[in-house]
Amino acid sequence: MSSHRTQPKRPLWRLLSVTPAEGEQPERAVVWISDEYRDRFVKLFEDYLTKTTPNGHPRHRELVANVGRIRAAVLEHLWQSDGDPAAAGDHWWELWLIPGDESLEQLRAFANIRALTVHPRVLRLVDRTVTWVHGRWDDLRALPFTSVPLTEIRRPEFVDTIEDLARDDQDELTGDLADRVTAAPPEAPAVCHLDTGVQRTHQLLGGSLAASDVHSIVDETAAPTKNHGTLMAGLALFGPLDALLLSTDRVSLVHRLESVKLLPDSDPHDPESYGLATAQAVAFPEATARRKRVFCMPVTASPDRAGEPSLWSASVDALAAGVDIGSSTEGIALLGAPNPDAARLFVISAGNVSADDFQADHLAASDSSPVEDPAHAWNALAVGAHTELADVPTDPGFNGWTAIASAGELSPHSRTSVAFAHRTWPIKPDICMEGGNVLHDGAADFNDSHPLLSLRTTNTGSDLAIGSANATSAATAQAARLAALAHAKYPEYWPETVRGLLVSAARWTPTMRTAVDGAPDKAARLALLRRYGWGVPTERTVLDSSRAAVTMVTQDSFTPFTGDDSVMRTFRLHTLPWPAADLRELGEAEVALRVTLSYFIEPTASRRGWRQRYTYPSHALRFELKTPTETTGAFVARVNHDAQLEEDGTRRDSGSHRWLVGANQRNTGSLHQDIWEGTAADLAECNILAVNPIGGWWKYGKRSDRRNLPVRYALLVSLSTAQNVDLYAPVALQVKQPIGIDVPIAPE
Repeated sequence: MSSHRTQPKRPLWRLLSVTPAEGEQPERAVVWISDEYRDRFVKLFEDYLTKTTPNGHPRHRELVANVGRIRAAVLEHLWQSDGDPAAAGDHWWELWLIPGDESLEQLRAFANIRALTVHPRVLRLVDRTVTWVHGRWDDLRALPFTSVPLTEIRRPEFVDTIEDLARDDQDELTGDLADRVTAAPPEAPAVCHLDTGVQRTHQLLGGSLAASDVHSIVDETAAPTKNHGTLMAGLALFGPLDALLLSTDRVSLVHRLESVKLLPDSDPHDPESYGLATAQAVAFPEATARRKRVFCMPVTASPDRAGEPSLWSASVDALAAGVDIGSSTEGIALLGAPNPDAARLFVISAGNVSADDFQADHLAASDSSPVEDPAHAWNALAVGAHTELADVPTDPGFNGWTAIASAGELSPHSRTSVAFAHRTWPIKPDICMEGGNVLHDGAADFNDSHPLLSLRTTNTGSDLAIGSANATSAATAQAARLAALAHAKYPEYWPETVRGLLVSAARWTPTMRTAVDGAPDKAARLALLRRYGWGVPTERTVLDSSRAAVTMVTQDSFTPFTGDDSVMRTFRLHTLPWPAADLRELGEAEVALRVTLSYFIEPTASRRGWRQRYTYPSHALRFELKTPTETTGAFVARVNHDAQLEEDGTRRDSGSHRWLVGANQRNTGSLHQDIWEGTAADLAECNILAVNPIGGWWKYGKRSDRRNLPVRYALLVSLSTAQNVDLYAPVALQVKQPIGIDVPIAPE
């Protein structure tokens, strides 16, 4: 007799648990059904509809009588994510299917009958096919009882940014970064936020923001009720946080934070008082601590007249020049003469395009949206936004959406000065920084705040909270950070110098440069300059000179007009320290000379002078480069002649045609930059640069208390070549600090 072992039979179903009835809840059972038995299980319900028992009752009546509860229990058993599925509303559901040629077809057929949306994206794994369906949870109840080979349902997790992680995971990353941060000492430079207040209890901010450096002009607590100031503070201290949160490196900070709550929680300031409110806000931190600081003001208002000075912008110009202000029915009251030692650097956002004005042609929207008040202030560094963020979220809800700005282009959020009524008003923005992008569905919907197209920073949700920021506010906070880093590395630099340094270090992105190079003339280039500013500075370009691109920085002062009637004009001549012999050896090689002139003007007090180009500023400065064929005497004579022509209102573009923008276009505001492009051999003979004055209300207003006052300026000149030529070493051998030479010139 032979014997054999019988293999145990695989169960078709199994009772997993039973929950007794309680209160109004009926008794419940969870039953596991094998995939092989599912069709037979479904047939039980088909038999209920088509067959009867000998007693005349529908087959499986007891089972099907509770079909709703069975469907709900089976669907809940397939749920594999933490927590309960959303019971109300339409949502995306992640479905895991048994692979097969018919799996997706069966699912799409089911979805078509019930008007559900199946995402075209499919993830094919070794033993599963994953896709997504949009609809209500209840719409899926019948799905396990169809031929669709469903194995699991999950909550979609589209992890595009750190904000998509679970809150506990975000908090863990924030806490880890906080443990790795070393704050700068109390005397270090600071970014002072004039905003809605900053939550200093945040673990990433508290060590860099002392309680004594938190102020308010609107209430006693200075506590933020809005998150804007806290969002900006994180960017101003760290820059975008993503890389730091995911790193394990220590972070040693070299600058700190200050905060002045400038904006009330409700009942905003009267627009006529914005200037005085700013002056009051500036006074608090200056009275508390003696340190270098950068005033970050990512708040703006609609201007009365685009580009023209306003009460607010004139107040900023006066405060930047070191002039205290008071109220006046005629404009502003200037309390004393400018004090260069009290000069201030304001970094102000250009303002944002209204969400109602978004369109697929985002450049047209930006060009028709003028820079807001007070970003058109002559002495402020105005910051626009560009973007490198052009990815589309993996969330199926954004299928078919696109980022409306390409990588390297102006951000759709950013305003420009293209629409300024008069070309004599300053070119704004001066620079751009990352400000994020806007998503577009191709029809009428825009999403202007998706985390994937925004920047990670500190938030007010908790002391560990992370959030997103974008637009020109975020760009301004990052620019203020660069300015503070420059103050930390170069403590001898004036505010005017740091402003000039950020502009000198800016470069157009390849996208921007293509547009500039394609402009047919200098007027067209000016329009692009009013869109992009001078491009995007980086921490590396601001803080370092490469061997192939060296920068000469000169801080100087002189008395521009002398004599009883201030008619004697004085120049400053600077001999450029470029190695002429080395340049001659390069011959026909192309080189680029970038000249940046930064100074602060004192605005006239009366609004009656604000609409005229030569009555608003106290003075103006210009730069000119000697041409290869000019003698020094001929060069000085030309500069003096052209300066007189400009004061007479008949300015003409003179000098080299090799300037990218040209004097007629660059000589607006109190910050001038241009790029000379030519051969190294020609540049070897262009070794003198003049800084000359143009008269303003100091000269023509006959103010005895402003007569013979000195003015100071920062002159930054950089030389670069496409060839891998070491220019740094020979320049360093020739000069330590170039010194200007006074050249007094009598009027013509």
